[in-house]
Amino acid sequence: MQKSLFLNLPIDNLKRSVDFFTGLGFTFNAQFTDETSTCMIVADNIFVMLLEHEKFAGFIKKPIANREQTEVILSLSCDSADEVRTVAETAFSLGAKQVNDPEDLGFMFSWGFEDLDGHLWDLFWMNPEHVQ
Repeated sequence: MQKSLFLNLPIDNLKRSVDFFTGLGFTFNAQFTDETSTCMIVADNIFVMLLEHEKFAGFIKKPIANREQTEVILSLSCDSADEVRTVAETAFSLGAKQVNDPEDLGFMFSWGFEDLDGHLWDLFWMNPEHVQ
């Protein structure tokens, strides 16, 4: 059975978020897009639903975590250390906050950012020869 993963993230403003993630090279599925939400394509079976707060709140009974809280870190693999650097630096130029310094462990390189809505993203590359 082939599985898909849909991550749902609350956002303040759909257009602002779409512009930000488009700048990072992501595309969107128009079939799952309306005035308050969209489906960002990460990989063949991985999607991030960006939902404005009111729509997101319609799915839950608990309060939405605010910017002072962290519920999850989204780790996204990249094809190379250079891609990690390029995506992180592009995110910073689009208004993301740097959350740490680049970390080079030899077999792995990572660098993180906080997107425009306070969600934490960890970009990483791991040498495939190191993974068994």
